[in-house]
Amino acid sequence: MSDTLKKAALDYHAFPKPGKLSVELTTPAETQEDLSLAYSPGVAEPVREIAKDAENAFKYTAKGNLVAVITDGSAILGLGNLGPLASKPVMEGKSLLFKRFAGIDSVDVEVESESPEAFIETVASIANTWGGINLEDIKAPECFQIEKALIERCQVPIFHDDQHGTAIVTVAGMLNALEIQGKRIDEAKIVCLGAGAAAHACCTLMVSAGAKRENITMLDSKGVIYAGRDNLNEYKSQFANETDARTLDDAIEGADAFLGVSGPDLLSAENLSKMAERPVVFACSNPDPEISPALANETRDDLIMATGRSDYPNQVNNVLCFPFLFRGTLDVRATAINEQMKLAAVEAIRGLAKQDVPAEVEAGYGGVTLSFGREYILPKPTDPRLLGEVAAAVAKAAVDTGVARLPYPSHYPLESVEDC
Repeated sequence: MSDTLKKAALDYHAFPKPGKLSVELTTPAETQEDLSLAYSPGVAEPVREIAKDAENAFKYTAKGNLVAVITDGSAILGLGNLGPLASKPVMEGKSLLFKRFAGIDSVDVEVESESPEAFIETVASIANTWGGINLEDIKAPECFQIEKALIERCQVPIFHDDQHGTAIVTVAGMLNALEIQGKRIDEAKIVCLGAGAAAHACCTLMVSAGAKRENITMLDSKGVIYAGRDNLNEYKSQFANETDARTLDDAIEGADAFLGVSGPDLLSAENLSKMAERPVVFACSNPDPEISPALANETRDDLIMATGRSDYPNQVNNVLCFPFLFRGTLDVRATAINEQMKLAAVEAIRGLAKQDVPAEVEAGYGGVTLSFGREYILPKPTDPRLLGEVAAAVAKAAVDTGVARLPYPSHYPLESVEDC
């Protein structure tokens, strides 16, 4: 990062007030009568109603539109384990995106914990405060244990965005890219470089979307994850296939698609040249991808490439998903975010990329014409239609699968944040 950009980033977070969030009042608090209703003695009445029926919390408090972004700071962006307090700017940023894109009030919670069990106990004890919980920046494999335990213990939906938000956007883009390349996901040979939380979630959701588990070769820092390899945890074991491949160079031969959720410059031009005709390359390591777009396009003129960066076409960006997924989840008061809801989000996102792009979206990207094709496989984050399309699809899936406690909203589809 240049000195100029570094200063701009620090100034952005320091001024005009430190941080990116504040609390605003939604009811009058000017007169003695206002204060008597807001607090003692008037506040006793909603307290009694909630004590009678916990569902009344959604009627008399902000719970129904409130999400917590919670972390232990063990895997902050690409910076590693810098601790809970250092993660606070990221968690505030996530809360900012919830409000900006989906009108959801959000608070950040940074947990000091000496073990996954302590983290689970802390979060489970306070979970019912909110309408939903977005787990963030928790390292693997602890994140799997944490999410599973919290889903089992909590009464509100739990969603680890580093896993499932990444997976939803990745699978939406992968399906569209394969379609453009004339390939089918149930026939595609896929190589996944990386075996952490995002990799596992992406490959699992790809299987739910039609990929064959036996066609997915996953690699970690020690090489190919194959059947019979020693010291595999239960999550890696799910993708341990019978194969003679042991290295990336072995696995990439004839592959239709490459998914990188690992580190910079790990896919060489020689590797890329061994892939099948019309390959799909998702090099999602941030800020530096597994192979630079310049080198990739120089090596193959028949590929479709996506990265995690906004300065190249086809950015795989979680903001395409998580605000709108939570919007739909909250609006039907879903008790969980299940596989069908995730797949509904996938279909909504990939379908939107095939529609005509509004002029205001194109204007925000320098006036370039955007249309479904090799350099436009996913919608842009500023596309206002994401709110309506994704939230509606998720809400319907929640109702259809029986996890919604409210009917499909009569005010859907949403056209703007003001409709939330």
